[in-house]
Amino acid sequence: MRHKRGEDRDQIWLMAPSLNDIVREDSMARVIDAYVNTLDMKGMGFTHAETRETGRRPYDPADILKLYIYGYTNRVRSSR
Repeated sequence: MRHKRGEDRDQIWLMAPSLNDIVREDSMARVIDAYVNTLDMKGMGFTHAETRETGRRPYDPADILKLYIYGYTNRVRSSR
């Protein structure tokens, strides 16, 4: 079973440009994305990175870490 994933960044939307076109080239989101993609999540102790065949698919721990770091750098304490 695979992790729950968001939309593909290169997918063209019906009425809007792709997500890569919306995010600026010098955005901190791109830096965080590139940095977290280089990390070994299992080696860092994210033990729930393995999915199971039963139940709801979990979010990818790398995606959650990216969201946490982005929120921390922008002083966002909640996703609500």
